Amino acid sequence: MATTALAEVMAELAGLEDPKAREVNARHGDDHAVHLGALRALAKRLKTQHDLACQLWATGETAARLLAILICRPRAFGRDELDAMVREARTPKVHDWLVNYVVKKSPHSEELRLAWFADPNPVVASAGWALTTERVTKKPESLDLPGLLDVIETEMKDAPDRLQWAMNHCLAQIGIAHAAHRARAIDIGERLEVLKDYPTSPGCTSPFAPVWIGEMVRRAG
Repeated sequence: MATTALAEVMAELAGLEDPKAREVNARHGDDHAVHLGALRALAKRLKTQHDLACQLWATGETAARLLAILICRPRAFGRDELDAMVREARTPKVHDWLVNYVVKKSPHSEELRLAWFADPNPVVASAGWALTTERVTKKPESLDLPGLLDVIETEMKDAPDRLQWAMNHCLAQIGIAHAAHRARAIDIGERLEVLKDYPTSPGCTSPFAPVWIGEMVRRAG
């Protein structure tokens, strides 16, 4: 896309900024001021434009990167590009969207899962755990579920926040999707007490693994 097109989109993003949205996002570690609904509406209008997406990502601005994720072509990114993008994602929302909307759709996702899983950077490692959780749910063949539970049991309690959250999600999904490992998953959650006191809005399910597992199994009948 021409540079003018990038400038026009950046100007439109600036016009969508709302100080109240910035305050809310800041509480979650994000630094943009555009409502996600407005971002999605703009992405719907722009449709897929991979070159523009790359230019938006290169600005380094959070709102621009979120928009880039929505209009890119996930399969067009190379393995090394995705690795670099995860390492420079910076904010939680960009990281989450990048992993869920782009990396999971990439032909390089399994290779990256294995590379990131034990990365010394806990945020990068959390991406590896997120991809592993996807496999636990949708493609568990060849995964060592008891081995995953061993790692979670040993490391989750003292893991940095975002890595801990990703490991806890994996623990819950093992318990939800695999009845043979459910009792052990619940036992690990109860003993470690990770996220036991996490504030949960009325009507929402607690991220505390034993409660999460129990509720999802109950819903499934």
